[in-house]
Amino acid sequence: MIQGPLRIATRQSALALWQAEHVAARLRALHPRIDVALLPMTTRGDQILDQPLASVGGKGLFLKELEVAIRDGVADLAVHSMKDVPAELDPGFAIAAVLEREDPSDALVSNHHATLEDLPPGAIVGTSSLRRQAQLRARRPDLRIEDLRGNVNTRLAKLDEGRYDAILLASAGLLRLGMGARIRQRLEAPGWLPAVAQGAIGIECREGDAAIHAVVAPLAHAATAACVAAERALSRVLEGNCQVPIAGLARLQGGRLALEGLVGDAASGRLLRDAREGAADAPDAVGLALGRALLDAGAADLIRPGVAGWSRAR
Repeated sequence: MIQGPLRIATRQSALALWQAEHVAARLRALHPRIDVALLPMTTRGDQILDQPLASVGGKGLFLKELEVAIRDGVADLAVHSMKDVPAELDPGFAIAAVLEREDPSDALVSNHHATLEDLPPGAIVGTSSLRRQAQLRARRPDLRIEDLRGNVNTRLAKLDEGRYDAILLASAGLLRLGMGARIRQRLEAPGWLPAVAQGAIGIECREGDAAIHAVVAPLAHAATAACVAAERALSRVLEGNCQVPIAGLARLQGGRLALEGLVGDAASGRLLRDAREGAADAPDAVGLALGRALLDAGAADLIRPGVAGWSRAR
């Protein structure tokens, strides 16, 4: 039984607040007697904007302060974009629910060009994602790729100032913020793969907190959870983080789960692709099988043993 208000830790960006308020609204509708309140916080990932995430610790920087708030009892749960959640959670934490996924694709946003193919040689494309950089170099090696950090509004403002000819963002974030009209082209599978778990929202809480698990359980979307589990299992095998250009997308087809995966090199544009299929009720097995297949095909050479956190041991 929940005693007192249910406190949701969230980052302060417009997208993070939208996602947290979306969860809060659904919880209020489900549990009208529970007072649900947001606890906006600034994370290190939000503060460090002048360096690529890959060089300062990865996407986990967006979670640490929120997890500390949960651990210390300041917050009861946190709402995350699942693509920002490390493949392995720190001890003591659990993902209590994964909500239904929004469009998982990447979006090309440009004020003057309708598609990636329309960009002139030497056009400047903004993205700090190594995954996006690797696929861009494979598809358009003639383009100039420059780093782009900040929240969605900040990135769009830099585009509108003329610093870039185009930028790449997640379609889900633009759609959730009512900015779907900014999408000029959806970069979709199989030709282009998104980040693992892109478009999915997750709720994190203390491991073993039965009361919180029970409160948020009705928000869980089984199909999305299965797809995200397969993608995250792939990432775990490859010890994925934002320092490693890994992409993955799982889709349910009847009682089967089909998973496509990719490992790339952001410098050269070299890509390794493969796919696996398995039972929908065993998503981890599908992800593990694909990850091992990519390693057997030479993914370790792209991941590079020198990358922090990488180990050949399995």
